[in-house]
Order: sequence, then C-alpha cells, then structure tokens
Amino acid sequence: MAMNIGNESGDGEVMVEMNTTPLIDVMLVLLTLLILTLPIQTHAVKLDMPPPHPPPQTTLPITHTVGVDFDGTPLVDGQPITMDQLDAYFYEWGNQPDQPEIHLDPNRLAKYDTIAKILANAQRRGVTKIGFVNIAQYGTQ
Repeated sequence: MAMNIGNESGDGEVMVEMNTTPLIDVMLVLLTLLILTLPIQTHAVKLDMPPPHPPPQTTLPITHTVGVDFDGTPLVDGQPITMDQLDAYFYEWGNQPDQPEIHLDPNRLAKYDTIAKILANAQRRGVTKIGFVNIAQYGTQ
C-alpha cells in the first residue's frame, strides 16, 4: 500500500497522490475473469481409427512349410522339389487373394546363399506372408 508520511520538500505544501493499489487489484481480478471465460482452443486432427476390437479370426490360415535340406534341396510340406517347382509354388501362392502363410524351416547346415535365393524368389513372386520357424536350433552354444 502506498502511503505518504510527510513532506520531504520542506516547504509546507501538502502532497496529494492517488492510491492506485485498489485499481491494480480490480484490474487483476478482471484479467483473471477474462482468461477464465475465454473458450478453450482445440486443434484436433481428424483420424479414421480402426474399430476398438477387431473381430476374431474364425478360420485358421493355410500354411505351407518350405524347408531347405543340408545339401540345398528345397522341401515343400516335407516333399523334395526343384528350385523351378518352388518358384512355381511361390507364383501360385503370391497370386492368391488370401495368401497362405509360408513357414521357412531351413536345416541348420544349409548354406545361407540357398536361403537368400529362396527368399528373393518369394519376394519377386509376390509372397508377403513368410517367416522363419524353429529358430531355437540356431541358438548360442
């Protein structure tokens, strides 16, 4: 609070000053009310979200196991085939609307080059659902 105790000039004149403290208090109250009454600005981004719970899959997917023997011979569902036949299988599976899952199960002694060629052929023929199985056999010793 502002307060005038005496005359500092010493000439006997009375100093008259307006007390501005109540005016500042009223101004701060009005400013607070103005801030509280302003609408909240929301900047929303509209997203098309999927439904919260997708329906459970009722049928099991079709799976084919593609193996590679230790000598590089490809196997489809346990039957030995040639690389050209495997390429034809990949072409057939890649063109289906509901592709089967391909489980790649190479032998531990199979060469990496053979596995890489099989994966490249599968990708080139449009197979998208492919994954490795039985990888526990490759763990550290």
